[in-house]
Amino acid sequence: MLQAIGLTSTPRRDRPPAVDDLTFEARPGSVTALLGATGSGKTTALRMMLELEPGRGVTYFRGRPLHRIAHPAREVGVLLGDVPGHPGRTCRGQLRMLCAAAGVPASRADAMLDIVGLAGLRDQRLGTLSLGMERRLGLAASLLGDPHTLLLDAPAAGLSPRENSWLFSLLRAHAAHGGTVLYTTDDAKEAARTADHVVTISGGRLVADQDATAFARTRLRPRVAVRTPHAARLAALVSREARAAQRSVEVVTEEGNRLCVYGSDCAEIGETAFRHGVLLHQLADEVGDTAPEPVHTTAPAPGPSEASAPAPVPLPESSPPTEAPHPPPHPRPHADPHPHPHGSPLPPPLVVRPVRSPLRPLRYELCRLLGVPTPHVTAAAVLVTSVVLAAFLARSSGTPLPAVLAAWPGLLPLPPAALGAGLLGALSFGDEYRHPVLSSGAGTVPRRLGLLLAKLAVTAVTALLLALLVAVVDLAALRLIYGGDAIPVPGNWPALCAGWAALSVGCAWAGLLAAGVFRATMAGVAAVLAVPVVIAPLAQKVLVGPSVRSIAGLPARLRELSWAQWPYEADRWLLAAARVVAQPVGTALVLAVTALTCAYLFTGLRRRARW
Repeated sequence: MLQAIGLTSTPRRDRPPAVDDLTFEARPGSVTALLGATGSGKTTALRMMLELEPGRGVTYFRGRPLHRIAHPAREVGVLLGDVPGHPGRTCRGQLRMLCAAAGVPASRADAMLDIVGLAGLRDQRLGTLSLGMERRLGLAASLLGDPHTLLLDAPAAGLSPRENSWLFSLLRAHAAHGGTVLYTTDDAKEAARTADHVVTISGGRLVADQDATAFARTRLRPRVAVRTPHAARLAALVSREARAAQRSVEVVTEEGNRLCVYGSDCAEIGETAFRHGVLLHQLADEVGDTAPEPVHTTAPAPGPSEASAPAPVPLPESSPPTEAPHPPPHPRPHADPHPHPHGSPLPPPLVVRPVRSPLRPLRYELCRLLGVPTPHVTAAAVLVTSVVLAAFLARSSGTPLPAVLAAWPGLLPLPPAALGAGLLGALSFGDEYRHPVLSSGAGTVPRRLGLLLAKLAVTAVTALLLALLVAVVDLAALRLIYGGDAIPVPGNWPALCAGWAALSVGCAWAGLLAAGVFRATMAGVAAVLAVPVVIAPLAQKVLVGPSVRSIAGLPARLRELSWAQWPYEADRWLLAAARVVAQPVGTALVLAVTALTCAYLFTGLRRRARW
């Protein structure tokens, strides 16, 4: 059972709240429609239930709020708008990444693609999918964890009748197996046709809370739709004949030359128009929505029969539930994998609950990195640029060999490998904000220390591999072009390797943390460029001077302070790392990464919603 109690959004400026004291229930085993016009607060209400929108009130999913649920993906499946994935990712890659985020087996992705009818499009890019295919993929993503409750925001908007029928058949099958389904819509006829229970809101407040039968009886009335250039004259004629025959007929003038006649039929309206020579452009039977809107009644039916005339039924106000907000959990039976009588199969149930593990965010980050062609394109561009620059720099014998192998001319603030590592780090968070995949899956992946450590580890390994690949390829290319004797291996290669690795990892982390703090890829790239352009000159003024002391003997002094004894070969690596940090660029990287880490932790830990 889903219980929303007292949901009230935070108002903006002088405007009223989009959701104002909204209380309703969505029962298990039924499909509930949240009905309201555009701007009535339906989407805001769903986001408040998922703790993605600030405000007051609480939502219980089988007696527990979302932030108290250990495995949210097993309890709530969400579809808010279109599929928020990177357009270069495949359907299978998108679902495998979400499987890693939710802690479910990767094989679940293929099973869900079969369920929603996308098995033949598993390698199709998200940017090439049609609206119907996107909606199918979004529904597959919401069902990955075999959730008990489904929250869908306008799932049928823009779909064809065939896709619409398939969608609601699947939702009906989910509800028939004990699940709870809540979806939003602005079509009253669709709500009456597809839902078991209809909750109507207007202006963010509850208007009616009814079952589908009562809703159809009180809100949907048969009428005759008439379009004529003589709307006022025909309205007067229909009202006059109704009074003469002592029948209750209500004529409502809508926009343009359109009339809606309640209490009559097409034959009577057509005969009246024919007898009086009124031109008709449209005459059709409809089922109208009698939602409280400003309408103008041109001809009420007075007379002796007025007391017994069927007037529009007022919408009953729904009172908040009086029972305790902590009902016992509703046991949901396992869904069988066979097709439901409505025509749509349910996904196979998960037998074992996912276990929280530090590898879960690491799996997600690896799927995110390898699921798009951007890292491969970036690495290829870095390699080509490095080889070209190294070949030109090696022509001059005055260029130091480390600068040649790193392809770092004096005109560039950073070598191509460091810039590429910084770009990959910036895309690690930047792509998630440009093409979010977890915004609606509250709590599926730890958005704090777990995900941060996974991203730092993956970007560090990526930066090290890129740096190693660039050095090896540059050395091989130079030996091929100029010969092996002209390009010898430097004797102090351990110190050079330590500095090269620290520079690449530092740039990657600076781009990652800046993109995470400012939620933009360009912010990460700007932070990487600011290290040599802005921070390093300031650090150089502080470090270079007559009072600077040498760090010689640091490993020996550390050995005296520590209880553990490390090999003497490690002294060279430790001294090399210390010299790298003592350089202006190294100091600038340490300062930038430290400041950005503190900023990320400060901004991330303050958020209540675990998205």
